[in-house]
Amino acid sequence: MRAAAVQLNSTEDKDRNLEAAVRLTRGAAESGAELVVLPEKFNVIGTEQHLRAGAEPLDGPTLRIMSGLAQELGVWLVAGSIVEGVDGEQKLRNTSVAIGPDGEHHAVYRKIHMFDVELGGVVYRESDTEAPGDEIVIADVEGLPLGLTICYDLRFPELFRILAVRGARAVALPAAFTLHTGRDHWEVLVRARAIENQVFVIAAGQIGVHPPGHESYGRSMIVDPWGVTLAVAPDSECFVIADLDLTAQDRIREQLPSLAHRRPEAYAWPAAVLEAAGR
Repeated sequence: MRAAAVQLNSTEDKDRNLEAAVRLTRGAAESGAELVVLPEKFNVIGTEQHLRAGAEPLDGPTLRIMSGLAQELGVWLVAGSIVEGVDGEQKLRNTSVAIGPDGEHHAVYRKIHMFDVELGGVVYRESDTEAPGDEIVIADVEGLPLGLTICYDLRFPELFRILAVRGARAVALPAAFTLHTGRDHWEVLVRARAIENQVFVIAAGQIGVHPPGHESYGRSMIVDPWGVTLAVAPDSECFVIADLDLTAQDRIREQLPSLAHRRPEAYAWPAAVLEAAGR
C-alpha cells in the first residue's frame, strides 16, 4: 500500500486550511497514494476562541468535504484531526476520522492524552478546552489494521503497544508537535514507536507559526517497522509518500519476533503499587 503524510501550516482561517488540505490530498492521490493522513487540527488551529468558533460535529462541512474528496479520489483518508463540537458538552474534542473510498466514516478516534505543559515559557493547557477520549481505535483499511493516534499520544508507549498487540500493522499519527520539543524528540520517538512495535508509522505534522504564536516543528515522516525513515518532509507545506511493504514487515516480525516474546504474566503491577496509585 502506498501512503502519504500531508504537512500543513494551518491557522484560524478554515477556508484557507481546507483549500490547502484538498490540494495536497489531490496531489498525493495523483502520485499513487492509496492512504492519505492529514495533520492534527488541519481545519482550524489557534486560540480557544478560534477553536470554539471553528468546531464542528462529525457531520459538519469539513468532514463532508473530506468524505466527498475520498470518494472522488478513491482513497482512504485519515482526516488528521478536527476540532469536534459535541452536542450537550461544554468541552471540545480533538477527533480523528478514518474515511473510506466510499466516503463513509469507518473509525473515529478522540485524542486520549491532553497536552498540559509549559515549554520555553509557553503554556499549553489542552484540558482547559478539550475533553480526552477513552477508546483505543483501529481502522480496517482494505485489510490493513491501522491504529489511530494524535500528537501527544506519541509519548505514551503503552498506547502503541496495545494497538500492536490488537493487530495494528501501521499507525497514523496526525500531529502539531512543538518546535521546542520536536528538534530533540520527534524523530527519536516516531522511530522508537515503529521499532518497538514493528509497525509503520505515518506521521503527518503541522509546520510553522499558528495563532497565538505557537510554532510547530513539521518534518512529517513515514517510518518502517525496522525504524528506517522512508520519507521526510522539508520545512514547507507539502506531502511525502512511501510504499508500505507488508511482506518485509512479515519478514522482520519472523526474524526478530519481539512481539511474540512478550511475557504479559510478568508485567502485572504489584498490588502495593496499584494501592499507592489509588487504583
